[in-house]
Amino acid sequence: MPLIKSISGIRGTIGERVGEDLTPQDIVLYTTSYALWVKNNSNKENNKIVVGRDARISGEMVQGFVINTLISMGFDVVSLNLSTTPTVEIAVPIEKADGGIIITASHNPMNWNALKLLNSKGEFLSSSDGEEVLKIAETYDNKLNKTEKIGKLVEKDNYIDIHIDNILKLNLVDIKSIKKKNYKIVVDAVNSTGGIAVPKLLKKLGVDVVKLYCDPTGEFPHNPEPLKENIYDLSNLVIKEGADLGIVVDPDVDRLAFVCENGDVFGEEYTLVACSDYVLSLQPGSTVSNLSSTRALKDISNKYNCEYNSSAVGEVNVVEMMKKTNAIIGGEGNGGIILPQLHYGRDALLGIALFLSHLSNSGLKCSDLRKIYPNYFMSKKKIEIDINFKYNKMISYFKTKYSAEKINLIDGLKIDFSDSWVQLRKSNTEPIIRIYSEAKTQDLADNIANKLINEIEAIT
Repeated sequence: MPLIKSISGIRGTIGERVGEDLTPQDIVLYTTSYALWVKNNSNKENNKIVVGRDARISGEMVQGFVINTLISMGFDVVSLNLSTTPTVEIAVPIEKADGGIIITASHNPMNWNALKLLNSKGEFLSSSDGEEVLKIAETYDNKLNKTEKIGKLVEKDNYIDIHIDNILKLNLVDIKSIKKKNYKIVVDAVNSTGGIAVPKLLKKLGVDVVKLYCDPTGEFPHNPEPLKENIYDLSNLVIKEGADLGIVVDPDVDRLAFVCENGDVFGEEYTLVACSDYVLSLQPGSTVSNLSSTRALKDISNKYNCEYNSSAVGEVNVVEMMKKTNAIIGGEGNGGIILPQLHYGRDALLGIALFLSHLSNSGLKCSDLRKIYPNYFMSKKKIEIDINFKYNKMISYFKTKYSAEKINLIDGLKIDFSDSWVQLRKSNTEPIIRIYSEAKTQDLADNIANKLINEIEAIT
């Protein structure tokens, strides 16, 4: 599987096959390229980078290459060691650093890893900045890179606590209401750093925590995407323990989903919907989600007479639209919550605090809270592609065939029907085509997606 180089970062399977795996040479090259980009965009004499990682088994090794490369180039490094993506994002501006590197492949299997790159605001690089880093890598000549000094390393292991304290200071987080409920919650952290961070947050909220897969060994017990088909163990344990709900996060803790007290999945698409409902009830404002997210957020925004806007898929695109529209909350249907009041990044810890504030104030059980929202059903499918896949031919075919419908080409191709939609887009992080559809029933959503998959296979 080819190494994936995009503005979303450098991602691949750990190995030694040049051009195929994420090799030590690649780690050094792209860390160097990013460091040179930072130097080119900074007027400081001494540059500083924050580095953190999830718990996947290759993390410590990759972290070693990253930190030593930065130090050898004269950078001071603040290492958070085991951390979360949103924690690193928050640490960058606090440390007055010039950027950050998060070592995580997010929802990918444990044999993957990646470098996620941040700017001095603790936000993911823009498209133009990301492309500049890739261009530097393509033309890099190590003979031209001379460093007259060596940087220093400082390790700080308290940033998860700082992150949690900043969340609890938000006026939107109703600590008293949550504590009064004496919730019992099961946590599935897929044996990554959520196993450190989520229980810490919940205990400060007075929650009785039942841990499931919370040892940060990096040995993922199931597919790390927080989807319905991957969290049977969580659902079963919620019922067995008589818990009020279950929480599941991905390995780097920027995606979030809930399981109700009866074992039913709340739905990762409805994480943002529920949190937005709560926030808008207290502070009305505009909202943003990406084109692949449920239209239920638009319905909730309309409920409060608030503006809703959609963006291309990808956190950096959502953030850009949020800044453009001065949105009060936004995110993605994969369970990512972004609240500018805290920081411009998807944050599962934040989402947990907002959701529990909402749930405790509603006086409802988790399953009853889910019932108050529009009942859309989504199908999320994907097909693997190789380097010879004719992506533009596929887009052109569907654009012509469905020309009578409402077509959106901002990100791949989205077809809006009267009571449903379907989107085809090439992933930025995997060699796949994602096919997302939404309709009034699950069967209809699945049928729409399967129909297009059959057509893709027929034309390619």
